[in-house]
Amino acid sequence: MDWIIGFLMDLTYVVVLVYIISSFVVQPWHPFRLALDRLLQPVLTPIRRALPQTGGLDFSPFVLLLLVRLIGGLLIYLV
Repeated sequence: MDWIIGFLMDLTYVVVLVYIISSFVVQPWHPFRLALDRLLQPVLTPIRRALPQTGGLDFSPFVLLLLVRLIGGLLIYLV
């Protein structure tokens, strides 16, 4: 069971990292970027609401990475 949790953590981690990198190199209307936005916006929007405004910087993907590691580690410990 812990390998499933680890795999899902790693998959989420890779998707978020690809999202961060693509935000710098891919145009916002590109289909690949739109697919990543549709996948991650439901998770990132509540995090953005909870974080204070930081101008043009968006720290919500980094907070998501931290939350995935913390929650995944806790689940692996409990299983």
